[in-house]
Amino acid sequence: MLVSFIVFLSCFAIIGLSSAKFAQKNRDDYYLAGRNVSAWLTGLSAVATNNSGYMFIGVIGYTYYTGLAAMWLMVGWIIGDIIASFYVHQHVRSKAKERQAVSIMSLVSRWQGDNQKVLRQMLSWTALILMIAYAAAQFIAGSKALHVLLDWPLWMGAILVSVLVAAYCFAGGIRASIWTDAAQSFVMILAMSLLMFVAIDNIGGVAAVYDKLEQIPGYFDVAPDDLMIPGTAGIIAFAVGWVFAGFSVVGQPHIMVRFIALDGQQKMWVMRMWYYVWFSLFYLMATTVGLLSRILLDTGGSFDAELALPMMAVELLPDWLVGLILAGIFAATLSTADSLILSASAAVSQDCLPKAIDKTWLIKTITLLITVLTLVVALFAKQGVFELVVFAWSTLGCAIAPLLIGFIRGWQISQWRAIFVVVLGVGTALIWRALGWHAQIYEGLAGILLSLFAFYILRQSQQEVFAKDGAS
Repeated sequence: MLVSFIVFLSCFAIIGLSSAKFAQKNRDDYYLAGRNVSAWLTGLSAVATNNSGYMFIGVIGYTYYTGLAAMWLMVGWIIGDIIASFYVHQHVRSKAKERQAVSIMSLVSRWQGDNQKVLRQMLSWTALILMIAYAAAQFIAGSKALHVLLDWPLWMGAILVSVLVAAYCFAGGIRASIWTDAAQSFVMILAMSLLMFVAIDNIGGVAAVYDKLEQIPGYFDVAPDDLMIPGTAGIIAFAVGWVFAGFSVVGQPHIMVRFIALDGQQKMWVMRMWYYVWFSLFYLMATTVGLLSRILLDTGGSFDAELALPMMAVELLPDWLVGLILAGIFAATLSTADSLILSASAAVSQDCLPKAIDKTWLIKTITLLITVLTLVVALFAKQGVFELVVFAWSTLGCAIAPLLIGFIRGWQISQWRAIFVVVLGVGTALIWRALGWHAQIYEGLAGILLSLFAFYILRQSQQEVFAKDGAS
């Protein structure tokens, strides 16, 4: 097991470190790979970064407890992501090139032409905190897998993830991340499909799986427990909420930077083909494995459902294939963690401070410090992978998505009104979660809709002020 894991991990490391040969010592190359990434690489890198340890650890754990109703996460998330792809991504790519932006935060603050420094810094500090929490979840996911499969203490796995992430980031910046993402995406889908088919065969086939799941009370219910709105309307609200979760991809700096780095001559449909085929297959298999884990695993004692996948691997597979599963989990965590660390580094060096930092050695030092800080958060975090990821994802979406939608629509707004829109969206999401309503309706739905409505009203009133000024 350990040998096969080391072999796969070494292959990833070689791919990432080899990118150093092509690295140029400047900011755009470190954060954007020179803005000339091919479409197929962008698609695979984006999907590997999106399908993080959240899929291997978080989604499977959530499905274990929730049952068939977990399918609404998959359906809603993918639909929302597709809507974002057709409505937002092309605008982001072209506008980022026009404004010479290296991050989604700097792009939003410069979209209207003027450099809105206060908005940029507020967005960047908010994103920095959330990206560190998000990256910490990836460190936790990797450490949980190593804890189950190799009996390592949790702190040791988190340290290993941090060391590899730092090595990738130092070697070639985002180019190293994108190259390893592409390789990791194949290992991720191979590992998940292997475990799914072996589990089905072990249970006795598809018919036996259906029979056993049907015997679990309420497991085939299409509605989750305790809906805020009873009946069909509640199911629709729950599903639509996860559509907003998928659309919130536009607020994820570590994913959107891939589209900023995409070569302007590349075709978006090629990127979408690679991205959505991989995304749909992987999410479907992750949800299926979550359902299968309920049959195969003993739920006695203090069972942590986020350990379901590695525990299934140990029970069903020979050691060398368990190493493949472990490599798949690690691939998922690394592909997202290094992207988040780089995006957090870009936030600090380019957006959080009054003056941007261009010296490569200083940028890499900032990257290392953020990696260490993320490791500390991971070692002391009490939340599970699913909770940390959904919290960070939804809050980032509420902060950035409404502004992007409004700007693409051509709405004009002053800096302080834009800041109010951000505060309203983020505040709504946080209050929604604090009240516990996120279990019934995704908090991003409330945050995005309310702040988008406020954006529209403020835009209208601002136009009236401009009209009165012009008349006078």
